[in-house]
Amino acid sequence: MVQLSIAAVFLQYNYRYMSEMVNEFNSYRERMNEVILSKNNLVMKRLWNLDTNTYDEGALDKKTKEMLGLVASMVLRCDDCIKYHLGKSFELGVTTEEMYEIFAVANIVGGTIVIPHTRRAAEYWEELINQ
Repeated sequence: MVQLSIAAVFLQYNYRYMSEMVNEFNSYRERMNEVILSKNNLVMKRLWNLDTNTYDEGALDKKTKEMLGLVASMVLRCDDCIKYHLGKSFELGVTTEEMYEIFAVANIVGGTIVIPHTRRAAEYWEELINQ
């Protein structure tokens, strides 16, 4: 039997936890969006529609719009928004090098108060690229 080092066990636990982090966020978001939209509130439905249409292809491509949304979310310190835009950015092919430039812009615009959100964003990004 192969004995695992403490570091190896920690890494296995960390990857399992981080994978669960993305799945839990996506499941919760989807479930609660369904609950909210099922109440048939016209203003909420229009808001959801406006949000969806804002990120569609236009004069700016979807990737650029997601990167802008991520910077805004980081400056506004909305962790759920940050996770959402990280996921979309990942799907649209943003590289790690590009992501850290996005983090830099957000921190310059938002100041040092954005640093804790950058840490959580970096953690979530690592999960996305390692899953």
